[in-house]
Amino acid sequence: MSKDIRELLERLEQLLPPAPPPTDWNASIALRWRKASGHKGGGQGWLQPVRYVHRMKLSDLQGIGPQIAKVEQNTRQFIEGRPANNVLLTGARGTGKSSIVKGLLNKYHKQGLRLIEVEKNNLVDLPEITDQVAGRQERFLVFCDDLTFHGAEDGYIALKVALDGSISTTSENLLIYATSNRRHLMPEYMQENLETKYVGEEIHPGETVEEKISLSERFGLWVSFYPFDQDEYLEIVAHWLKTLGCLAKEAEAAREEALQWSLQRGSRSGRVAYQFARDWAGKHAKNR
Repeated sequence: MSKDIRELLERLEQLLPPAPPPTDWNASIALRWRKASGHKGGGQGWLQPVRYVHRMKLSDLQGIGPQIAKVEQNTRQFIEGRPANNVLLTGARGTGKSSIVKGLLNKYHKQGLRLIEVEKNNLVDLPEITDQVAGRQERFLVFCDDLTFHGAEDGYIALKVALDGSISTTSENLLIYATSNRRHLMPEYMQENLETKYVGEEIHPGETVEEKISLSERFGLWVSFYPFDQDEYLEIVAHWLKTLGCLAKEAEAAREEALQWSLQRGSRSGRVAYQFARDWAGKHAKNR
C-alpha cells in the first residue's frame, strides 16, 4: 500500500464516527441509549450504564395504588416469561408515572429486570437496541419518559412500527413503557373535530384524529393518572415528612404551609408534595 493511500485512509478514519464502546452489562441495572455527536446521523449508538440509579420504592408512592397494581402485574408477567403488554402511562403531571417504572426496577432487578432509557429523538434506533438485547437473559424495559410528538417525526414512525406494524417485532425479552401528559401522545386541536362525520347515530372521527389515536392504541395497556384532591395531597406530604424523619406532630404543624406551597406551585401533585417535604424537613431539621 502506497504512502498516499495510507494517508488518505487515515484522513477518512478521522471523519468516521468512533466505534461505540462495548456494553458493560454488569455495571448497572439501568442503561441509557447514547449517540455519538458531531457526525451526520449521530453515528452509532451504544448502551451506557447509569452510574447513579434513582432507587425509588413503590411503597413511597401514595394515592396511586390501583395504577401501581396494574403496571406491576404486567411487569411480573413479563419477568416470568408470560405474555405481557407494552404500557402507556398518561395523565396529570407529577402523579408518579415515571416513579412507578423506577420503583419496579428497584423491586425486581434481582429477578433480572433492566431498564433502558431512550430519548424521543433516538427512538429510530429501536431495531438496533432490540438486536443488542435479543440474546440476553435479562428482561428489558425500554423507557420513554414524558413522550410527546408534534407530527409524523422519525421517532413517531419508528415507535409505531416497533409497537405493531412491521414484519419484524421486538424480542421476547423487551417491552416498551412510556409516560406522557397526553393520552394520545400528540397535541389535539379543535379544528380536527370538524372532520368528524355523523352517519345516523354513529360518529366517525376524521383522518387526523384517527392517525393520532393509531399510535397510542398500539400500547396494550393504558394506565391513567388523575390530579390529587387536598386530602390526598396532605397525606402524601405527611408520608414524605415521616420518611424524612419528621415526627407526626411536626407533620400536622406543616399542613398550612404545605397548602400554601401547593397554591404557589399551582398543583397538588405527588411531586409538589415531595418537594415541599424536603424543603420543610431541611429547614426544621436543626430544631429537632
